[in-house]
Amino acid sequence: MFFRKSYHTEDELLEGCQNGDKKAQRALYERYSSRFFAICLRYTKDRFVAEDVLVEGFMKIFERLHQFENKGSFEGWMKKIMVTQALLKLRSNKHLNMEVLIDENWQQDSSSYEINHLEAEDLLALIAELPVGYRTVFNLYAIEGYSHQEIASLLGITESTSKSQLNRARGVLKEKIADQQQKERSING
Repeated sequence: MFFRKSYHTEDELLEGCQNGDKKAQRALYERYSSRFFAICLRYTKDRFVAEDVLVEGFMKIFERLHQFENKGSFEGWMKKIMVTQALLKLRSNKHLNMEVLIDENWQQDSSSYEINHLEAEDLLALIAELPVGYRTVFNLYAIEGYSHQEIASLLGITESTSKSQLNRARGVLKEKIADQQQKERSING
């Protein structure tokens, strides 16, 4: 059997994987694993759990390659599997408590905040500090681009719960950004 040593296009890589070529599978894993690991880590917050999700996600990708219909991007199709796998892991570990407890005293801080000097890495660190429900909805909506209807379906919650979780996440992030900027101002004088 003839095996290619390298795969120059995504189509060649996909074809090799669909034919069961282990080198193609390894190449696919090496090409996308770091990107997908970052996604898994964003949802799980634990490196070991994220590694498990990554491996399970790639296993699902290889099992379901025949279902990819070349509609949209292959990377987007794989990314959706990874996100779904991360959500399944959260649910199975009972870490995903999506119900919103109404806090009568909670109000969104109206202090102004600037995001100009905030690096993407800093923002991701702040997102990682959010409670799991807030973080999950924020990631799905703001980063992955899912609608509230899709989030509700994925997580088994109502659309209004999704919207509420997103609002709360935004409010907490605004407070954290304002606090961080206040600290920077006091340090820099």
